Amino acid sequence: MANRFAMTFTAKAEHIDEMGHVNNAVWVGWMEDVATSHWKHDGRPQDVAAYAWVVTRHEIDYRGNVREGDVVEAVTEIREGPSGARFDRHITFSDASGKAIVKAKTTWAMVDRATGRLMRVPAEVAAPFMEAPPAS
Repeated sequence: MANRFAMTFTAKAEHIDEMGHVNNAVWVGWMEDVATSHWKHDGRPQDVAAYAWVVTRHEIDYRGNVREGDVVEAVTEIREGPSGARFDRHITFSDASGKAIVKAKTTWAMVDRATGRLMRVPAEVAAPFMEAPPAS
């Protein structure tokens, strides 16, 4: 359990736009994939079953491109606790040389699956995603 999670993506032919690099919409899909994978990996099973997340905002800076066959590493990081129903995620995509080529801050809101309503994030739901305090 951690406030950081990483996974890799390989640019396939269907991800490439007319400019010859990964389309912006694909980057957004990959952001969703890494965020939801982190939730499923580190969330408590009862929380994953009871709650879902929806995006309320994306802020994205594109600083480079990748082409078909290129591999990128995505790292998502939760730097601070929730605010009401919302959590901010910071996501960085780096190319094979380690250069950050896409950086994003995305805001997600928690939804109760049973009611479909937004709800405040309980401390016990957030706990697996909070960085442990340094040992004294």
